[in-house]
Amino acid sequence: MRLFDYERKHLEMLRKELAGCTVLLKTDGSFPLPKPGPIALYGSGARHTVKGGTGSGEVNSRFFVTAEEGLEAAGFMITSKGWLNGYDGIRRRAKNAFLKQVRADILRDVSAVAESMGKVMPEPEYDMPLSFYGETAVYVLARNSGEGSDRALVPGDILLTASEVRDILYLQEHAKRFLLALNVGGPVDLSPVKEQVGNILVLSQLGVETGAVLADILLGKANPSGKLTTTWAAAADYPSVGDFGGRDDTVYREGIYVGYRYFDSECVQPLFPFGWGLSYTDFAIGKHKTELDRETVTVTAAVKNTGSLPGRETLQLYVSKPEEKLDQAFRDLAAFAKTKELAPGEEESLRLCFKLSDIASYDSQRECWVLEKGDYFLRLTNGVTDPIITARVRLEEEVVTRRAKNVCGIPDFSDWRPKLETIDMFPPDVPILTADPAAIPQLPLAQPVPQEIDPLAGRMSVDKLISLNLGAYDPKGGIAAVIGDAGISVAGAAGETSAVSRDYGLPTLVMADGPAGLRLCRDYALRDGKPVGLDSRLPGGMNELLPKPIAWVLEFLGPSAALCAEVLHQYCTAIPIGTAVAQSWDLDFARLCGDIVGDEMERFNVDLWLAPALNIHRDIRCGRNFEYYSEDPLVSGLMASAVTQGVQAHPGRGTTVKHYAANNQECNRYNSNSHVSERAMREVYLRGFGICVRLAQPAAVMTSYNLLNGVHTSEHSGILNDILRGEFGFQGIVMTDWVISAMPGGENKYPPADAGRVAAAGGELFMPGSNADAESIRAAMQRRALKEDRLRRNVSSLLRTIRKLKQ
Repeated sequence: MRLFDYERKHLEMLRKELAGCTVLLKTDGSFPLPKPGPIALYGSGARHTVKGGTGSGEVNSRFFVTAEEGLEAAGFMITSKGWLNGYDGIRRRAKNAFLKQVRADILRDVSAVAESMGKVMPEPEYDMPLSFYGETAVYVLARNSGEGSDRALVPGDILLTASEVRDILYLQEHAKRFLLALNVGGPVDLSPVKEQVGNILVLSQLGVETGAVLADILLGKANPSGKLTTTWAAAADYPSVGDFGGRDDTVYREGIYVGYRYFDSECVQPLFPFGWGLSYTDFAIGKHKTELDRETVTVTAAVKNTGSLPGRETLQLYVSKPEEKLDQAFRDLAAFAKTKELAPGEEESLRLCFKLSDIASYDSQRECWVLEKGDYFLRLTNGVTDPIITARVRLEEEVVTRRAKNVCGIPDFSDWRPKLETIDMFPPDVPILTADPAAIPQLPLAQPVPQEIDPLAGRMSVDKLISLNLGAYDPKGGIAAVIGDAGISVAGAAGETSAVSRDYGLPTLVMADGPAGLRLCRDYALRDGKPVGLDSRLPGGMNELLPKPIAWVLEFLGPSAALCAEVLHQYCTAIPIGTAVAQSWDLDFARLCGDIVGDEMERFNVDLWLAPALNIHRDIRCGRNFEYYSEDPLVSGLMASAVTQGVQAHPGRGTTVKHYAANNQECNRYNSNSHVSERAMREVYLRGFGICVRLAQPAAVMTSYNLLNGVHTSEHSGILNDILRGEFGFQGIVMTDWVISAMPGGENKYPPADAGRVAAAGGELFMPGSNADAESIRAAMQRRALKEDRLRRNVSSLLRTIRKLKQ
């Protein structure tokens, strides 16, 4: 296959790093293999390998390497072709039955169209013999999920099917060497097989080269060095404190106890904890030292490769905070660092740093960030060995690090707290470092910087202002307005700013979806000099879910390749899903992924990438978790920062971090109300956004669909102005997610977001835009809910961003 030079370069850059995104959960030493040979390959992911989830995270790459293709290209002889062929037939029949049911639901109730987006078939049960030739067997278990639909605690999704359990255990018993490879975007309950299986690899979903990387790992050409960024537990052990999946209201009663904070504080032992990850080689943590310079804590530790193969290791530094007035989780991640590739016997010194003010807790009663007095214990670990208590930082008086203002809303419940206090025996000889309260910054309440009205915006007519507060849309309506395929200048782009800017000599901004690479039409043609996409016009694989008459009509309205004189191509690189990027614990790799996307944005004339996505893995059932990084806000914020830096190193290219905020389920995502306390919002769900804004200053922020304590996030002045622009210092534009009147299905307790209210709250772009949205803004002005001055300031911010990116 002939590739363009940029494709080859990008794939080569990724290939050598991708094993760092995979996580070796268990190893018995029987891998890697000395050379390729006969191999028995089984499982749903063998041929139906998943490169990334469905929906906005889908990337129309030129090609994709499945597990079967990757092993054969590496020289393996697949001895289980008969099984794979048989499974194809079983899966095809199951898929046809699944699609028939989805289409029937839509025909009964057209509102089911919206809720069919992202629906994925659970893997079917099957019964086929497992006879094979050779000493090595691999079972690739695959799971898919997507935008618009959540995962479920059912066999074939979060749970293993009886067929999978049976065959995995059979292969473990009968094959001399057996590996269970997990081609998944999030946890599955491995409790039925965890103890028996000796080798388990989270292959994850790595984009174009997923199957090739599996071959590299089997042969030892690459060494897994990733670690989990989400806790893997038995299904019954995940917390049920807070709600999940409520159509109208979801209550976040668990407060700050999300992910490992819950498991630690309740002393629940997961299958594989947050931060866990093994290697083909072994590492030892050697001499370490902890220093305190004013408010900066630095732990320096030596890491040595004590095994027989080259590899990389990650150190994690946690803090256990004192409890005075505020309850605390048993530990919080404060810093992490990863070695270079170390040869056997080689050693490297790592530095892990954080500021005390960065680990402050939010006191909602006093409306401030505070470090309570007491001892802050530092725990250093590689995620597998017992932690080393390197020091305790003593603070002899409370310090208020920043004044704030409660703006998130008041839920009608109190946050849950663990029933039992966790007892931990600290060694008596732990060094004490005494912090000087005067050395810790104590900041006043931050105020959003008033946006000056740009001279150009100051002389525009109201009609022009309204147009620029909306995305570019066809005033005649049509299919593009229905599904949000609003690209004009670039085929398959998700949207564009209004062409009104061209009346004043300024270009528009073209936006492409993400976050696993650019989501553009692979095939397009020029019609009257304008690019027209030839791929399916339906997002997220909906073309196969819709009843055929509806799908035919929608596709018929688009152009046909047969009618085009010349078909052109846009081949984009599918990078790993967000969770896989985070599992690398490698900020340089995250920047590399951003750099690849930024380069392709330049090639295809895309200005804003609608990514990275950094919502928290609050619940493993969220169908969109694969796009997100972690259950931990520090990991999420630092990864999003690095990706943003990689993209924005390309002049004129910007990221759009999303979905701001408390977007943690797909069920009724347009109109679901998240009830969250002020403290949990600030410490868990907003913190990553703050880290990304302060470190990388993304060009844009996208609000989420959901409401927060009764107010749509896109209409929420408190989180947009007081927190995002004030406390975080955000300087770019705020846009909505694609609010399309035809998409929300069924009757809802809460009204949809309104363009007039969004503009009044300071949202600069209501996307993708429609005639109805323009009328909403006009109506808000007539009833004086939206001032003309606010509209001019919104447009001023947009104009400044256009000039910054297009200079």
